[in-house]
Amino acid sequence: MGYPVTWFEVNGPEPTKASAFYAELFGWHTKPLPDANYTLIDTHSGSGINGGIGETRQGQPAHGIIYVEGPDIQALLDKAESMGATTVVPRTASMNVTFAQFTDPFGNLLGLVEGDGSTAVSEGSNPRVNWFEISSTEPKASWDFYRELFGWEIEESSGDGYLHGEVNTGQGIPGGIGSSQSGHPTSQVYAEVDDLQKYVERAESLGGTIAVQPMSVGEDTSIALFLDPQGTLFGLYVHQH
Repeated sequence: MGYPVTWFEVNGPEPTKASAFYAELFGWHTKPLPDANYTLIDTHSGSGINGGIGETRQGQPAHGIIYVEGPDIQALLDKAESMGATTVVPRTASMNVTFAQFTDPFGNLLGLVEGDGSTAVSEGSNPRVNWFEISSTEPKASWDFYRELFGWEIEESSGDGYLHGEVNTGQGIPGGIGSSQSGHPTSQVYAEVDDLQKYVERAESLGGTIAVQPMSVGEDTSIALFLDPQGTLFGLYVHQH
């Protein structure tokens, strides 16, 4: 069984504005931690994963990040470095959480968090975060890297002129690793919604900018992407069951 993705962050220069945006857009519950300059997100969706909003350092671009959980993140960090990754934040204990961050050999920033892989999302019917995407400049090499590092099962699901692999972590939320359309490595999560156009319009009305208009990516799945008011990329999708 592979290591699960159990947490996400949407980080940028204006976390207070972002907190209000996501609370209004999705009904998510947010809890500021002033001493840590951090805001917790509980989606109140009953499943998926929770996350947080942090403030970027001066000059650092807004970005999303996913966190992979394991009982010994130092061992994972050491293994990642032996495979060509670079530590960005060493194993650090803060706010009763132990975490680290690294960039993979292809420039993607990922987080590690220490724990048993369990998640605690409060009950509710708000949109749930239950998909992640790693957009890579070298997707096939990324597949091999993450198979080896995290034990993820990755099955190719490429389209016309687009490399993509669906990720089964064995537990936690599923995701994908595919070609970066922008030419830059990025990571983002997706919230499952009941009406894509409704949420696209709502995001725009709240100060977001549509990065990818609603589009079909399969027989029963459509996606859209927006930039929140602080410039962090976030995904939406609808799945016709």
